[in-house]
Amino acid sequence: MNTTLLISRDEFLAHWQGHRTLTRHTLERFPEQDLFTYSIGGMRPFADLIKEILSIAVPGLEGIVHHKTEGYSHDLNLNSKAELLAEWDKQTEQVNELFKQIPDERFHEDFNLFGEYNFPIYQNLLYFVDNEIHHRAQGYVYLRSLGIEPPFFWDR
Repeated sequence: MNTTLLISRDEFLAHWQGHRTLTRHTLERFPEQDLFTYSIGGMRPFADLIKEILSIAVPGLEGIVHHKTEGYSHDLNLNSKAELLAEWDKQTEQVNELFKQIPDERFHEDFNLFGEYNFPIYQNLLYFVDNEIHHRAQGYVYLRSLGIEPPFFWDR
């Protein structure tokens, strides 16, 4: 196996947190009345997409750190924009703390995330970021259809 690093763990975490910052800015732009109800083409409202992100990143990291493979639930009891933002901010700090607890030697270790996704840990971490980008893009579509300019995608 080639052990040449493309980026350091600190650079990866900064990249991920940059995406989290951008997703938070996207959430901030949503009108409260549309956040939980607005949908296009059968996609879920943006609040549900945010709840999914919140139900995956920190619980997934906790599973990795503590070697637990329990399933997850998107049924978070967050019913306002303020509650979503507060949980987002709380989890942003938890991401930092939990990520730092994963030893370097574990990144290539297979881990059965949520008892469903058996991949090397680094692939699970990339999934967390990819899933967030995917759902943020749906939020961008919603914002544009509501006549609201989304944040610049590169402004992380």
